[in-house]
Amino acid sequence: MEGERRMANRERLKKKKTAASGRVSTKAVARHQPSARGTAADSWRTSRREGLSRMLTMKRQEVMNQIGASIGQSLTADQQRRLEASMDMGDQALMDVDRELGISLLEMRNRKRQLIDEALARLAEGTYGLCAECGVEISEKRLAVVPFAKLCVDCQSRQELLEKIEKEEDRD
Repeated sequence: MEGERRMANRERLKKKKTAASGRVSTKAVARHQPSARGTAADSWRTSRREGLSRMLTMKRQEVMNQIGASIGQSLTADQQRRLEASMDMGDQALMDVDRELGISLLEMRNRKRQLIDEALARLAEGTYGLCAECGVEISEKRLAVVPFAKLCVDCQSRQELLEKIEKEEDRD
């Protein structure tokens, strides 16, 4: 976005060239020189981007640790067979439910990791914090709660409503 503004400013400067001299007026050049205020804003954006990157990377590592711990708790195939051989039907059913729950948790954590990876990619591209649907800036409050959000509140609500309607139609 900042780059687009600079490009637009350069285009305006080109238009200000006089046909006779081919030079840009000094007032036009002075107006479009980066000011101390501009570099301070750039510095703030850079430090904010670095802070966001660190935070997202830490959240990603937390999720990866949770995934690793879940996988580490899994029984080997041989241990599983021996355990199931010594169990009655009720115990086996309970173990199946527990296994399914573990798989669901792993899938949720992996999805969260993917969302964090996508947020890191958007941060590198310079599109982090912009709604992927409408292009509006996502509120700071929303990003503080869901740092990997890619939709603004309105678009997210609309998407959830559409998903709910689709699920209801599938049941019918």
